[in-house]
Amino acid sequence: MLASAAERLLTHYDRYARALPWRSPPGSAPPDPYIVWLSEVMLQQTTVATVKPRFRRFIARWPTVEALAAAPDEEVLSEWAGLGYYARARNLIACAREVAALGGFPRTEAALRELPGLGAYTAAAIAAIAFGERAVVVDTNVARIVARHNRIDRPIEKAGDEIRRFADAMTPTDRPGDYAQAMMDLGATVCRPKRPDCAACPLSADCMAFAGGDPEAFPVAKARLERPHRHGLAWWIERNDAIWLVRRPAKGMLGGMAALPGPEWGDEWPAGPTLTSIAHGFTHFTLSLHIVARSEPIGDGWWQPLNSISGAGLPTLYRKAVDSVVTRKEALAA
Repeated sequence: MLASAAERLLTHYDRYARALPWRSPPGSAPPDPYIVWLSEVMLQQTTVATVKPRFRRFIARWPTVEALAAAPDEEVLSEWAGLGYYARARNLIACAREVAALGGFPRTEAALRELPGLGAYTAAAIAAIAFGERAVVVDTNVARIVARHNRIDRPIEKAGDEIRRFADAMTPTDRPGDYAQAMMDLGATVCRPKRPDCAACPLSADCMAFAGGDPEAFPVAKARLERPHRHGLAWWIERNDAIWLVRRPAKGMLGGMAALPGPEWGDEWPAGPTLTSIAHGFTHFTLSLHIVARSEPIGDGWWQPLNSISGAGLPTLYRKAVDSVVTRKEALAA
């Protein structure tokens, strides 16, 4: 990218930067690395609209990385409930404790990569935004901009090295944190996956896809694979307007999260009558969860009053299951 194009992008960012609770205004002192790290972990595969109120709650509850490191696992996992991709929460806990033990976040991209759960993108984002290091920050939005700007006619997944080379050439030394966030904003608000607003784009003069008249054709879409389907069984154990909940094993799907008890999921439809069944989609498979009544508690767990179910920290799958059973019971009682 020509230096003038990077300058145009930063000028655009100075005027149109999104006001986000984890971001410092353009040209101002960088935010605390804890703020940057927490927001970047939350934003992985989760929308800004979803993250904003949850981020504020996290910061209010654990205002420093030391406070988060000292929190019990169960409290952090419960607070994370509903954000999805729960391995992020387990990595969050491990990383917070390592950073606290180190006395603070490392200041370089290379050192940040050594922390639990920090991949190339997150480490580069923290290095650039929090510490002003020139780092090549490539998320999905940035990859889309680069693919269009250079008219890369392969899916992003197959053009990673090429996209990174172009992104490196595009990254200026001046204001690396603002530049990284400017690219993120451009991809989120202007160079959108569908209906990109090329007329408002500060990079359109250099964009090969725009010049070709077909920016929406880039990046090339990868072939969609059909996800396998599984079935799961969960037991509904109710007593005195409370239900029996357990905590899933620390490793594996929804690791460490509160849940209805039940065996591991498989490919067969469970035999016997069900109270209800719900459908849920994960990244690599879809699931039908069948809820079956049972009389006695099983496993280590606790009685959770139904009138305070929102405080149980249930992930979306099990909250959907509880809501479905409650709705069905109310309909039968009417």
